[in-house]
Amino acid sequence: MLEMSDDGRTWLLSGPAGAYALHLTARDELLHLHWGPRIALADAVELAARPLPADWPFESALDGREEYPAEGGPRFVRPALSVRTEERRGTEWAFEHCETEEDGELRLRFRDGGLTITLHYRMREDTGVVERWTTLRNEGPADVELLRADSATWTLPERDGWRLSQLHGRWAAESRLVRAPLTYGEKVLGSRRGHTGHQHLPWVALDTDATEERGEVYGCALGWSGSWRISVAQLPDARVQITGGAGYDDSGLWRLAAGETFTTPVFAGLWSDGGFGGASRAWHAYQRRYVIPDADRDRPVLFNSWEATGFDICEDRQRALARRAAELGVELFVVDDGWFGARTGDRAGLGDWTPNPERFPGGLKPLAEYVHGLGMQFGIWVEPEMVNPDSDLYRAHPDWVQYQTGRKRTEFRNQLVLNLAREDVREYLWEQLDALLSSVPIDYVKWDFNRCFSDAGWPGDRYPQRLWVGHVRALYDLLDRLRRAHPGVAFESCSGGGGRIDLGMLGRTDQVWTSDNTDPLDRLAIQEGFSQVHPARVMAAWVTDSPNVQLNGRVSSLRFRFVSAMAGVLGIGGDLTRWTGPELAEAREWVALYKEIRPLVQRGDLYRLRAPRGGLSAVQYVLGDDTVVLVWLQAQHHGEPVPALRLRGLDPAASYECRETGEVHRGAVLLHHGVRTGVRGDLDAAVLRLRRI
Repeated sequence: MLEMSDDGRTWLLSGPAGAYALHLTARDELLHLHWGPRIALADAVELAARPLPADWPFESALDGREEYPAEGGPRFVRPALSVRTEERRGTEWAFEHCETEEDGELRLRFRDGGLTITLHYRMREDTGVVERWTTLRNEGPADVELLRADSATWTLPERDGWRLSQLHGRWAAESRLVRAPLTYGEKVLGSRRGHTGHQHLPWVALDTDATEERGEVYGCALGWSGSWRISVAQLPDARVQITGGAGYDDSGLWRLAAGETFTTPVFAGLWSDGGFGGASRAWHAYQRRYVIPDADRDRPVLFNSWEATGFDICEDRQRALARRAAELGVELFVVDDGWFGARTGDRAGLGDWTPNPERFPGGLKPLAEYVHGLGMQFGIWVEPEMVNPDSDLYRAHPDWVQYQTGRKRTEFRNQLVLNLAREDVREYLWEQLDALLSSVPIDYVKWDFNRCFSDAGWPGDRYPQRLWVGHVRALYDLLDRLRRAHPGVAFESCSGGGGRIDLGMLGRTDQVWTSDNTDPLDRLAIQEGFSQVHPARVMAAWVTDSPNVQLNGRVSSLRFRFVSAMAGVLGIGGDLTRWTGPELAEAREWVALYKEIRPLVQRGDLYRLRAPRGGLSAVQYVLGDDTVVLVWLQAQHHGEPVPALRLRGLDPAASYECRETGEVHRGAVLLHHGVRTGVRGDLDAAVLRLRRI
């Protein structure tokens, strides 16, 4: 709900539990008033009437109080907006008007000469998430350079002892949750790599004393899939502001020509009084309802051929794997890298998106039809934004890659990055991929991105810095265009695992590859961090071979591997032609069980019962009258008792029957979780299903 004061200068956005308020002063200073529990419009007007402290030479009364601090005038905090023209640098705006939309969106428009700045606000009332973004338009005759144009600045209430939560990591160890006290100064997170990055997810949360299920939590998540920056600053007077947007530094983001408009990505904010778990469930509900395409459709169980074959692909072996996969109950069969061009290794073929004639003499269509005949969908792997120097595409168009004149072209993984900001590159990729999806009955595309930007140049362009933003916009446009033309095709985002996971990418893909690390024990910590902001509905997780030869050589039971992967979108990536008869029979049972609990996992409310810090860990999903609990025993000393679990999210007045044990429990019960005990160092896991009776 959106309300406005009688004088038209105070605005209040309200949801069932929370509210957000802002105020425009007589001097056209846009101030933050409130973000937190629900208040009335009269309360917001009263807050607006409180005077600002007086300025003095070493401090600004505006710092820490403005909704969107711009460079220029009496401001010393990090600016959200920094612009430059031939005459001057900075902004001195005047308010023009406000507009409201039927969906509750509030637009506040300001002007500085020929530049108009529109701040957008929209509260998703059923989730409590506030979406914010900014539009800049050049209505003057001369160019305006945007050195920095962040999406939003978030202001927190005055509290002592703020604590910052973030998700950090690296390749194969993504999404690691860390919490630490916030100290004075700035904490800057981001990526200067051209993509979201494995090192940080664009999300932060702040609290003072929250637990998993109690206390206030403020969170912010950025919807951008390129380089980005979020700054969390505790100012000298202890106020805290969070500023974030596209781009990592302030060297230049975009040049606005006359009549041109620049729109920032959404920077979403959430207040919750339900602890970290309540905040996570609100983020999950928001993404399922407003971000993820077709989120009401459960994702199928897939098999991917990569770990079984590597680059040693041929049609006969793919058919053999497909038969085994179908016997297990797999619903989607995916051919990974190696099906196209001269792709017999990672040194050649990227960019040439036609089937290898020696490996697939009749193209991909016969295999796709064979897979469909087995009752499964058919998918392929692509990496359209990249090119090998040893490819027909690069030999024809060496200028289509990102490069700097007179510098070496860095070849991470023997490949270069195509400059998608070029219209001819975008059109080439559209023609190649559209032709492929039109000629073969493909149901799913795994879209990979296996290296960072390193030589992000565009020789000859009038403003080469626009490549950083232009590449991401072109990627979005290409995915949007393909989805419109082929509405039955699902897309997965991959970037060497979790290198491109954010709200922007989730708005265009059906699921994401969480990590290249498929070790089931390592995955528990990765999945815990991922779940802080993103739902299980998009979290791809595979069962692969043991020992885990791809990473650490750890030996784990098929039971532990399956229960670990069943916490998200289940997939299988092992070499099924080498699995024994008993292993295949057990796998069939796990796949069948996952299909039973899939609606709860992918669409239910998540409760993290115990974190994966050693010993016992568990998660619970609740959907309607049903609940399922996944339990993992990571380590146990001899004679050490395994703690019981207290369930959450259930009706305390109702009774629930456990299908696995036959026991009937009332309300939020202590649960006997079914893992084996008394074995030193043993890994074990269990699945328990309960239904209200």
